[in-house]
Amino acid sequence: MTVPQVFKIGSYWVYFWSNENEPLEPVHVHVCQGAPSAGATKIWITQTGKCYLCGNSSKIPERTLRNIMKIIEARSEEIIEKWTAYFGEISYFC
Repeated sequence: MTVPQVFKIGSYWVYFWSNENEPLEPVHVHVCQGAPSAGATKIWITQTGKCYLCGNSSKIPERTLRNIMKIIEARSEEIIEKWTAYFGEISYFC
């Protein structure tokens, strides 16, 4: 399975899994420190470009996670564009 990297924030990867289920899940990113892993933190992107934490499975410290989410919100348009380009469709959690 390929792991399309969206961007990096320091040592944290922000990425998609190439297999996001069928039907395709709503737009979201996974975040983890270092190489992508199955137990990564999952963050939904809303229609307004805000973030909604689905689960912090990779146990990113709270302050660091808040900062990462601010960056993801600031770059939400880029994430949405990359999602649409990669998967060819998009839907939103909310």
